[in-house]
This record gives sequence, structure tokens and C-alpha cells, in this order.
Amino acid sequence: MDLVEATEGKVCPVEYKRGKVPEVEGGAWEPEKVQLCAQGLILRDGGYACDEGTIYYAESNRRVVIPFTEELIQRTEEVARRARDAASSPLIPPPLSDSPKCPRCSLVQVCLPDEVNMLAAGQAEDVRRLFPARSDSLPVYVQEQGAVVGKSGELLTIAKQGQELGRARLIDTSQLCVFGRVMVTPDAVRAMSEREIPICHFSYGGWFYAMTQGLGHKNVGLRVLQFGAHGDDGKALQASRAFVAGKIKNCRTMLRRNHSDVSPVVLRELNRLAIDAIGAENAGTLLGIEGAAAKAYFESFSGMIKRRDGEARLEWAFDFRERNRRPPLDPVNSLLSFVYALLAKDVTVAALSAGFDPYLGLYHKLRYGRPGLALDLMEEFRPLIADSTVLSVINTEEVQTSDFVRRASAVALTPSGRRKVIEAYHRRLESLVTHPLFGYTISYNRVLEVQARLLGRWLSGEIPVYPAFCTR
Repeated sequence: MDLVEATEGKVCPVEYKRGKVPEVEGGAWEPEKVQLCAQGLILRDGGYACDEGTIYYAESNRRVVIPFTEELIQRTEEVARRARDAASSPLIPPPLSDSPKCPRCSLVQVCLPDEVNMLAAGQAEDVRRLFPARSDSLPVYVQEQGAVVGKSGELLTIAKQGQELGRARLIDTSQLCVFGRVMVTPDAVRAMSEREIPICHFSYGGWFYAMTQGLGHKNVGLRVLQFGAHGDDGKALQASRAFVAGKIKNCRTMLRRNHSDVSPVVLRELNRLAIDAIGAENAGTLLGIEGAAAKAYFESFSGMIKRRDGEARLEWAFDFRERNRRPPLDPVNSLLSFVYALLAKDVTVAALSAGFDPYLGLYHKLRYGRPGLALDLMEEFRPLIADSTVLSVINTEEVQTSDFVRRASAVALTPSGRRKVIEAYHRRLESLVTHPLFGYTISYNRVLEVQARLLGRWLSGEIPVYPAFCTR
């Protein structure tokens, strides 16, 4: 309670509001009356005489007296019962429909009221973008070997041998990514854990292998649904179809947009495989469809790479023949593997922020150490974010042959090469795109979070299908 005034044997709770007195009957909105009445009932239960309360509106500099009538008391007790029922239920309440309260709600990015209502109704509706198109915070990358990340006040500091290399405000930091032998002090770990800022650990060569975070998301009910869907072959297959079909459609879109002379046969084949994926009868069939689509896509991938004038194809550093990894055998595959690792990291962060266990997938089945659900969610974004970044850094000559090093048969990026690719990757991640279903414009980074939350809404039964993100 903001304030309790006592006069002549009675008490009166006073609630302070920053706004103006609303022009409604009684001088206050119903939620404000109910809130005040609840305070009055608590005081009565403590043995005090309390017949009314007061709301002070600072902008109008006025006090509005709210009598605790029997009607208001009954309404308050009813709302209290409903609140207890909602709190004890494993399912969250349905979102409000076209409510003017949503734009100012701090949980609107979690609730996604307009998006969920549109998908649940199964018909086109006007969807408001109720959250910023881009996040205000950005990731911090540290790849200087021997560097130490510490904390000074509200700042992260990066230093090596006593010399400061850089600093970043904690409030502006979305995640900390460290490569190889980079140390993080206990003070910095504790500060980031308290603020739910994950620390992502990469090997020196760019392999994403660990994450340090706080206690994690408290929505255990969502993880129960996730574990149940993992054990339900029908439920898992339904989501897997959407993941794979979305990936194939986006691969086809990439070829149409960027290939100099794509074969119509390849486009028809990818279109057929996307349709087959939607109707796949089991996970084994779906794996075969995805493999056939990947083969067709990567056989045409080289046509999206612009060869520089005067360079013979066989001698060209960025000549792409086939997808290979562990280790990548050429510069293009080295770029693809590195950017896929960055994307896996960001999708893992999105899955954790939505309340999921990123290691238990629906399409990617259990394998020790593999973030299955993160790999599920990133399928539809591999061509749109990762492949697009690789093509961009090659075609704009942002990376050169000097940005790679060869050891035996393996090819890897140098530290300066990784820096260039990381910058290009985040430019792509923060680029704005029009959502094909909802019509508003947001960054790809926001799209990752929206898709993770929509998967949760599908698992809870709020929407009938998981809608894969397929760009136009």
C-alpha cells in the first residue's frame, strides 16, 4: 500500500497514480477500484474499520474517494478468485483482444496478443507491432587471447596485461561471446547472471560449445509441454514438418533472388519437396526429403557467388563444389560453418528466453551435447540469415583470401577474418524485414524471439499450428 491514513478510529488506504483523473463514472477505472478495495479488505481482515479508499492522481492534483460498496467488494472477491485460479493453472490465460492496455504492458513481447489471436482465429486481422523493431542492447564479442573481462561499476571492461581494450555498459549488453582463452572474472559472471545476460563460449576456431547463465526461465510448465511433445511422435512430427518445409521454401527463395541463372528444374524440385515435407508420414521420410532438398540447393549454391573478373574458376579461392564440415575443406565451407555456429548461439539464447530447454528437440532427436530444439528453430533461418551473410561477405569482397588459414586439409578464419564476418552477421541480424504473416517490420533478431514464443503458444494449444517464417 502506498499510504494508509487513520482518522477517528477508521483507516483509509491511499493509492498514488501518475496520470490524470479519467473521465469515467466514479472517477476511476475498474482495475484501480478493485486494487484499492483489495487493500481495504486486507485492512478489515487485520481488524481495522475501513469503509472507503482514496486515489490521488498526480497529473490532475486531485483525490478521488472510492466507497467500498457491496457491489465493489463482490467484484473484488470474484477477481481474486479468478487470479488464484489463473496462478494455479498450468496454462496461461488467453491474451486480450485488441486491448488499448497492451501497448504499455511490459509483458507484451511475451504475450504476443495480436499475433496469437490472429493465428488462433485462422484469419487475417490487423496486427499491431507492440514492441520495438530492434533491441536496444547488443552482444559483446571478445576474441583477444589472454584477455580478461571484468566489472567496474555498471560497466564490463576488457583488458589484457593491464591495458584496457574496451568497455561496454551492462544495460546495453545482450550477451557476452568469448572465443578461446578469454577469462571472465567472478564479479562479471555474477553481475551478468543477475541480469540474465548469457555468456556464450566458443572454441578458438569458432565452435559454440557452452553457455553460462543465471537460474534460467521460471516457466517450467512450458518445458513440461516440450518434454511431452518430444515423446509424442505425432506432435513432434507436426512441428518437424513446419521446420523442414520452411527451410526448403526459404532455400528456394534464396536461389530465386541471388542466382544468376537458376535452373527451373531445381526450383520445381524444391517446391515439390516443400509440399512433400508438409505431408511426410514419419520422421525418417522427412529426413530423406530434407537431404534431397539440401543436395539440390547446394548443387546450385555456387551460382549465387559472384566470381571476380580475371580469376579462373579452378584457381578461385571461393569456388564452391559441395557442402563439407568437421573440418571444412575450403573457405566457403569455413564461412558457412562459422556463421551457422553464430546462428545456433542466437537461437539458443532465444529458446532460453522463451522458457525452453534448448537441448531437447522435436525434429533433432536426443544426442548428448547437441542443442536439438535450437537446431530445430534455426532450420528456417539458415538460408535467410547465415547463407545470406556468407554470400554478402564474399560478393562484396569484405573477406579476402588473406582472411583464411589452412592447416593440413582444414581451412579456418583468421581473427581478423572472424571479426569481419561477425560484423556482417550482426548487420544481417539487425536488418529489418516485413513479417509475412503479421505485416509489421522488425529485425531478424526479433523474429527469432517471436518464432520461439509462437512455438510455445502452439505447444500450449493456443494456436492450431506452428507457423514457420517464410520470407516473400
